[in-house]
Amino acid sequence: MSAEPVIRATIALRKALAGRSFPAPADFVYQPLDYAWASHEAYLRRYAASGPKKVLFLGMNPGPFGMAQSGVPFGEIAAVRDWMGLEMPVGRPDKEHPGKKVTGFACHRSEVSGRRLWGLFQERFGKAEAFFADHLVHNYCPLLFLENTKQGRNVIPEELPAEVMAPVNKECDKLLRVMVETLGVSTVVGVGGYAETRAREALDGLLVKYAKVPHPSPANPVANRGWSAAATKALVEQGVWA
Repeated sequence: MSAEPVIRATIALRKALAGRSFPAPADFVYQPLDYAWASHEAYLRRYAASGPKKVLFLGMNPGPFGMAQSGVPFGEIAAVRDWMGLEMPVGRPDKEHPGKKVTGFACHRSEVSGRRLWGLFQERFGKAEAFFADHLVHNYCPLLFLENTKQGRNVIPEELPAEVMAPVNKECDKLLRVMVETLGVSTVVGVGGYAETRAREALDGLLVKYAKVPHPSPANPVANRGWSAAATKALVEQGVWA
């Protein structure tokens, strides 16, 4: 299977979102499809092209210590480097928050959401190749938004005005549809409610099933009470996993 249609659509999304301005609290905008493109392209070429995907796990947008550093969705550095076998040079955003600098694979901070998500897949499937044989992970929106506070608060897309996000979502929808149609995805699993909602709207009219797992972020109280077990239970109950 060729990943070329997905790669072309991803490049088109990157170009469509280039240079867009956003209102506060999105004071800093990181676009890892730009400065970490080598990593993202390597991820797609190795794992999107490894065969049809029955299941697509869909996240919301990059985290500051995950995809923003590695270029891979939920890209906890250890998972990307040691489990997936990917490690590529990563550049820097044009405008960085001093508390959320991009250091690529030299980043020592852990992306808790990514550690939990990829940890579950590693626990269940063992090798990355076994998981990616018929699964893939994708972030709906490739942009990270940070507020100009001392810590650089992570701003989720839902916090931004609907009229600002509507044209962004329109472009993100295009890539998601190409990905689902090209890879033969039969089930889209929203990692959190926002991702599921966006998937249902973007993929309206396609013969796709939908499921949802709690978001693994430490900001979600459910995720801090045994997220792996809760996610597995949800996937089994919804018929995604046996």
